[in-house]
Amino acid sequence: MTLDAAGRSTFLATAIESVRRAGHLQREAFGGSFRIDKKGAFDLVTEVDVAAERMIRALIAERHPTHGVLGEELGGPSTPSAAIWMCDPIDGTTNFAHGLPVFCSSIALELDGELEVGAVYDPMRDELFTASRGDGAFLNGKRLSVSRTTTLMDALLVTGFPYSMQPKLEEMVALFARFLSASHAVRRLGSAALDLCYVAAGRFDGFWEEGLNAWDIAAGVLLVREAGGLVTDLAGAPLDLRSGRILATNDLLHEQMARLIAAHRQSSPPA
Repeated sequence: MTLDAAGRSTFLATAIESVRRAGHLQREAFGGSFRIDKKGAFDLVTEVDVAAERMIRALIAERHPTHGVLGEELGGPSTPSAAIWMCDPIDGTTNFAHGLPVFCSSIALELDGELEVGAVYDPMRDELFTASRGDGAFLNGKRLSVSRTTTLMDALLVTGFPYSMQPKLEEMVALFARFLSASHAVRRLGSAALDLCYVAAGRFDGFWEEGLNAWDIAAGVLLVREAGGLVTDLAGAPLDLRSGRILATNDLLHEQMARLIAAHRQSSPPA
């Protein structure tokens, strides 16, 4: 599918409206009483997650009826198709459910395997991150650029520990410790989408994680790329959105972080 500037703008408008509407639902419900269920031993889902995703799906069906949707709560196609929206109605559900104001809504459009537009909205800070392929990345309309940090020891990094990775927790904590000793500091926010937005904005210098889903990272990946950063898998190879393994940096630190990850894996005993 060939996409011109006007088409990309139309799709970005849908992405922005989707996350803003979802953010309104989040802000209205935050701190109040709502139903919370579990999707397994640890992973939470609230009635707000489901309501937000249903709203997003309805909006896309109305505006782009031939497009597919891959969402965290209601599923959808798991392989690339001509046009697919990848959405996470609340990225950071655990934070949201516990009253911690660090969460967002995230959505991106993939056309023929290429990310075209993305939007992430943090309703508690009223921060709207947007990106269009080839047109740059923005925060509330202001162009974003990744940091210029060149050495790992000066870098502020971020990561996460998805619930799906519990069997590998010891190995992941060991890698966290390596980065903690090799960098200025490491943070864990609990929202991969915001982690990537903050790399794009230069707030963080690098991010690594595994066990993620395409809807967690699609919009953030486009934001980092359009802000001048580099995104690959953990080994520095081209990223597969559906692999769940990601390394995103300001580009200047990419080789250093990839080398540390490789050294850790070589020294770790097989699982």
